[in-house]
Amino acid sequence: MKALSDIVMLDLTHMLSGPFAGMLLADLGARTIKVEPPGTGEMTRGLLGDDPRYSYKGMGPYFLTLNRNKKSVCIDLKRPEGRALFHEMAARADIVVNNFRPGVTERLGIDHATLAAINPRIVTCSVTGFGEEGPDCDRTAFDVVAQGYGGGMSITGEAGGPPIRAGVPMGDLTSGLFGAVAMLAALHARVVTGRGQHIDLSMQDCQVSLLSYIAAMHLLSGEVPRQFGNAHPIYVPYNAFPTGDRWLIIAVVKDDQWARLRDVLGSPALHDTRFDGYEGRRDNRDAVDGAITDALAARGCDEWLALMRAARVPCGPVNDVARALTDVQVQARDMVVEIGHPEGGSFRTTGNPIKLSGSPGESYDPPPLLGQHTDEVLADLCGKSDADLARLRDAGVIA
Repeated sequence: MKALSDIVMLDLTHMLSGPFAGMLLADLGARTIKVEPPGTGEMTRGLLGDDPRYSYKGMGPYFLTLNRNKKSVCIDLKRPEGRALFHEMAARADIVVNNFRPGVTERLGIDHATLAAINPRIVTCSVTGFGEEGPDCDRTAFDVVAQGYGGGMSITGEAGGPPIRAGVPMGDLTSGLFGAVAMLAALHARVVTGRGQHIDLSMQDCQVSLLSYIAAMHLLSGEVPRQFGNAHPIYVPYNAFPTGDRWLIIAVVKDDQWARLRDVLGSPALHDTRFDGYEGRRDNRDAVDGAITDALAARGCDEWLALMRAARVPCGPVNDVARALTDVQVQARDMVVEIGHPEGGSFRTTGNPIKLSGSPGESYDPPPLLGQHTDEVLADLCGKSDADLARLRDAGVIA
C-alpha cells in the first residue's frame, strides 16, 4: 500500500505548477482524479502532441510527465448539472486542487466555502500567480513572470550581464512543491481538528521564500545583492571552471579543502599567501579563479574529477541533460523510468525522488486518455448507474 492510498484528490489543474503538485501526491499513492472540460481537455494535452520529436501517440512531454498515476473524468463545470456532479465527487474527496485565476472557483461554485458546506473535511488548494488577496492579486503570471517578480532572477547571470531565468521553470515547479507540502500539512491538521481548510498559495510568495539567506543579507545590510554568475558571494573557489574539454564545478568552503585542491592542481600560483583563509581568497577572487582556470586546462573534466574525488575536494561536472539522465547514480536510484501508454507501448521520463522505506512508491500508471475513466470513477465514487451515465452523456454534462 502506498503512503497516500487512502486519499482521494480531485485535480482541476492545468499547465505546469498545479499538475506538478498533483503528480507528486499521485506518485505517493493518492487516488488522483483529473477533472477536465469536454472537447480538448486540459490545455497541455495537445501541447507538442503533433511534434514527432517530443510526443508519443499524440501526447506531448508536459502531459506525459505530469499526469501519470491520474484518472481522467470529463465534466462540463459550466453547466449546473455538471457542478452538482462535481459537488457529489467533492463530498467523497479529501483534496481539491486548482490553479485557476483568483475568482474562478467562486464563479464556478466550487470554492472552499461551497465545498466545505458539503464536506467539512475537504482540503482545497489554489495555486495562483500572486495569491487570492492583496492589491495586485489579479496580475497575470507565468513561470518567468514569477521569477522576475520574486527577485531571484535579478541575481542570476554573470556580473554586469542581463538577468537570466533559471533553466528549469522554478516559478512553476517550486509552487507545485510548496503546494504538495501544504496539502500534506492540511491533511495532518485535519487529523487533529476533524476539519479541512483552504490553502492560498502564491507563485510570487514561493519565489520570495527561496531568497532565504540572501534576503536576510539584504535586510541586515541594506545592500542590494548583485549577480555572481556561478560564484558564491563568500566562498572562493566556488564556481564552474573550463577544463580541457567540459566544465567542472569546484566548491571549496574550508581551508583543508583548499589545501587539498592546491596539491591536486600542482600550480605554484595557488600557493600565494594572499589566498590564505577564506577572507583572503574572497578578497582576491579573480586571481584565485584565474590561477585555477589556467591549471585546469591541462586535463579533461573526467581526469580532474577522479583526482579531486580521491583527494576529497568537493567537485562535480556540469552535466548536460543527456549526461545527467545516464549518470550511474541516477540510473541506480530509478530516476529514469519507463511508463506505459493507454494505447500500448511505453515512454521514458523522470522518476520519483521520494524513497520511503516502509511504503512502496516505484509504480506508475499511464497518463490517461481524455475522459478515459469517467464512467469508472462516477460509478465507484458517486454510485452512478449505467442509465445515469447515459443520461448525463446525452445531456452533454460528461464526455
